[in-house]
Amino acid sequence: MAKSKTAFVCGECGAEFPRWQGQCSECKEWNTISEIRLAPASAASRNSRFSGYAGALDNKVQTLDEIALTEIPRIHSGFQELDRVLGGGLVPGSAILIGGNPGAGKSTLLLQVMCGLAGRMKTLYVTGEESLQQVAMRAQRLNLPRDKLRMLSETSVEQICQVAREEKPAVMVIDSIQVMHVAEVQSAPGSVSQVREAAAQLTRFAKQQGVVILMVGHVTKDGTLAGPKVLEHCIDCSVMLDGAADNRFRTLRSHKNRFGAVNELGVFAMTETGMKEVNNPSAIFLSRGEEQTTGSVVMVIWEGTRPLLVELQALVDYSQLANPRRVTVGLEHNRLALLLAVLHRHGGMQMADQDVFVNVVGGVRVEDTSADLALLLSLVSSFRDKALPKELVVFGEVGLSGEIRPVPSGQERLMEAAKHGFTRAIVPWANRPKQAPAGMEVIAVKKLEEALAAL
Repeated sequence: MAKSKTAFVCGECGAEFPRWQGQCSECKEWNTISEIRLAPASAASRNSRFSGYAGALDNKVQTLDEIALTEIPRIHSGFQELDRVLGGGLVPGSAILIGGNPGAGKSTLLLQVMCGLAGRMKTLYVTGEESLQQVAMRAQRLNLPRDKLRMLSETSVEQICQVAREEKPAVMVIDSIQVMHVAEVQSAPGSVSQVREAAAQLTRFAKQQGVVILMVGHVTKDGTLAGPKVLEHCIDCSVMLDGAADNRFRTLRSHKNRFGAVNELGVFAMTETGMKEVNNPSAIFLSRGEEQTTGSVVMVIWEGTRPLLVELQALVDYSQLANPRRVTVGLEHNRLALLLAVLHRHGGMQMADQDVFVNVVGGVRVEDTSADLALLLSLVSSFRDKALPKELVVFGEVGLSGEIRPVPSGQERLMEAAKHGFTRAIVPWANRPKQAPAGMEVIAVKKLEEALAAL
């Protein structure tokens, strides 16, 4: 019997090493390297014809102009928010990974999608964590049609591919990738080697057969997808379904997409009858009180292909500590420290002895730099104990020299704010519109001092 070969792979970056070591020399992370068992030579020779994640059977060299550019029709999932995140729908032959915290609604959303698609095409739902009875009970509770969707309870990747070749589904769900196992890999399901090989084989199968495969992925305690980074490299799309346990709203965000824009955002609401899409997400993030409060301002951020209105709150209070606290929820912590330095240097406001707390209402994670100006104005409002007008909306990037830089899609942001009843806006000078929206006063500023004077 031939001795099985092993390798040592980093679970964070996917780098391989000849022996175990405490720190990965590529990504500098500690205790992320684990031993995996490689498939024996006999299995490798059998699968040599299907090597590679792309799964191409034709190895002939071609030039770019010889490749046929036929348009591949997308499959609409039945949810406009999901189609938006995926770039317009499901692409045949693609492998999509959907991650999220336990209870976020991954299985519920996919079950609704598959029950809807089953009436139009062949589908196959493979469950490895739940029994068929549990899935059927969920479908009955959600009042979903159950007469068309084909179900399979299996964890062996080879058996799943064999059944799929006989059933010939157009869309297939794997729930979840962490419980799947490959026979040639002698390790427990959920290990780095099993997740790596299972995802590779399923991705090859999707490319060869033209099947859309939706894989459910678990997340670790720090909120990242469990398994090696090579899992995210070999798939076509990676989306995350986020939502707090005490909040009925869920956000679906794209982190990688070979067929559309990344950082696209879709919003869903968890109800008794399943996931419902929210067509106007700005409305749920603008549930403000009747009275004006200090430190509160509405900003317009850009998520993927559409504007989104979000409320930002700041609290500045005198600190009793030697090192005042800087707490951010929904914003980058380093960005806050940078803007506080700009406010001190170019705004003349010293907050070195103040505790600063910043929160984005609704649990939205903001990475757009257009939130800089809104953050500074909310800090000034709380520091001065002076409330900002409720009809005011703000956006703009702030540079280190105090200049207000333009942001993309300024006209679309103003139109979205005007649609929700805002009548006043502070924007960068370069984003001033040729014609302001009806009933809106637009104040264009070049410097931070001008923005503070406009309050």
